[in-house]
Formats: sequence, C-alpha cells, structure tokens
Amino acid sequence: MAEEKPSSIYDIKVKDINGNDVDLSSYSGKVLLIVNVASQCGLTNSNYKELSVLYEKYKDKGFEILAFPCNQFGGQEPGSNEEIKEVACTRFKAEFPIFDKVDVNGKNASPLYQFLKAKKGGIFGDGIKWNFTKFLVAKDGTVLERYAPTTSPLKIEKDIQKLLEA
Repeated sequence: MAEEKPSSIYDIKVKDINGNDVDLSSYSGKVLLIVNVASQCGLTNSNYKELSVLYEKYKDKGFEILAFPCNQFGGQEPGSNEEIKEVACTRFKAEFPIFDKVDVNGKNASPLYQFLKAKKGGIFGDGIKWNFTKFLVAKDGTVLERYAPTTSPLKIEKDIQKLLEA
C-alpha cells in the first residue's frame, strides 16, 4: 500500500546530521528557508557565507534555515555525515541546522523534497537542477517561493523580512 502523501510540511519527519528523528512540526510558526547544500560546489562559499549572515540576523525573530546535504549533482557532497558536519560547522561556521544527506530527485527523493517540488515546480519541470536550490516556507507551512541555485541568499532577504512581519 502506498504511503499517504503529506498534506503539510509539518506532517514530515526527517533525520538530523546525527541520525536523530526531527518532526518538522517543531518548526511550525517559523519562516523557513530549505536548501540542498554541498561542500565542494562552486556556489558553496558564497551560499554558506550569505546563509550564515541571514541566520545570524533573523534566527531570534522566528527564522530558520534547514540545510540538506545532497550528492546528486556532480558528486559534490561525497563525505559522510560526520565529514559534512565538519565542513559546514567548522570551515563555514554554519550555526543553522544541518540534516541527514538526502536525494532530492529520483525514486529515492526524500519525502520532504517530493513535497516541496510538488508545491513549487521549477521553470523547466519539478526536478531540482543543482545544489543550493532554495525553498521559502511561510509560518503556516505554505511553500511560497522557489529560488534558483544562482540566487544569492541575500537577494531573498526582503522576502524573508516580509514573512517575518506578517
């Protein structure tokens, strides 16, 4: 019997980088930026740096960044969760939550990414095209916007501010 599709992002459970279950309902009432990340991508330095700026600025105002490592694009996230955590938290000083490595496309795509893509398809179909695709989620769990990998996190700041003030 097929698993029921979640009706809300808050119905989805994921694993954190340490393998612990995390119920996304624990983020209810917060503005979320969900990003598929990679340690060895040309976009890594600028994205981690700018994501950290946004997180530092808004984390106490109801904003969370949820980072999901993914190795589906050019093999640019080949490490174990331990290695990914080392790169993200030590090299890039990321303080936002890093989760278990996931697939974002294909038959093994995580339920979270299946949900996000169903709610906000891309210009050329639903598939995630590359590392650092970003989804903006409102406080009520509505997936509002999808941003291309090349969209600078700082260019999303105005959208985040609007949602935090809503």
